[in-house]
Amino acid sequence: MTETRTVRQDALADLADVPATSRWVRSGDVRLHVLDYGGPHVPLVILPGITSPAITMDFVARELTDLVRPIVVDVRGRGLSDCGPAYDLGAYADDALAVLDGLDDPLLMGHSMGARIAAVTATRRPLRGTIIVDPPMSGPGRGPYPTTLVAFLDQLAQARRGTTADEVARSWPRWPRREQELRARWLSSCSETAIVATHEGFETEDFFTAWPDVPAPTTLLYGADSPVVTADGAEEAAKANPGARLVKIPDAGHMVFWDNPPAALKLLREALQDLVI
Repeated sequence: MTETRTVRQDALADLADVPATSRWVRSGDVRLHVLDYGGPHVPLVILPGITSPAITMDFVARELTDLVRPIVVDVRGRGLSDCGPAYDLGAYADDALAVLDGLDDPLLMGHSMGARIAAVTATRRPLRGTIIVDPPMSGPGRGPYPTTLVAFLDQLAQARRGTTADEVARSWPRWPRREQELRARWLSSCSETAIVATHEGFETEDFFTAWPDVPAPTTLLYGADSPVVTADGAEEAAKANPGARLVKIPDAGHMVFWDNPPAALKLLREALQDLVI
């Protein structure tokens, strides 16, 4: 699928500061870009959210390299990965399986959209364990996703005309400055078609179709103040998958790692330590 997307020169230059190797994985006709942090540890494939290219998870990945070998994916239609003919959970899971192929006893983690993909993927192949971070629990009969499509598209339009970290800060004032800068430079690499289709999927594809079948060990991390995983949603998730461990991240909304990096990274590390022993 051909679509105009923009990767700014100063965005590409950001890769010089990332302690990872860029490589590509083929999933059918789609070429997926990943950031591979290398090392001798257990592989951890990381799937970011709806408008989060791989580099936006660098600050998370680099804090984990003493525990795991992070491999962060530019999900199709984002960053340096190709667009695709489809953006449903099945297609996304096919991509995740392609990245996982050949890795020895890997872990899988996803945030937001990536959490939904990780849940589906975990039902399709054996994994050492999964970390599911604040998955959208909207879906048929469950009400709309709390961030509107218009809001996503307005932010994309800002990025395409040339946004700044200061403008990003108006929407995300709590984020570390470097993360505001990266979003300003990289958001324009996201496909509008991918965003529209994925947002529609948030309301037509049900997380709870896959979640009860996600095998242990699995941990669901969620923000204490998240509008995406509410208290009722967390209770339903605990009942639907009794083998899962649920962990609440204090003083954090949906963007848990950006909202409260120290607490979110500490709790993520604790969950991973149980899986790499």
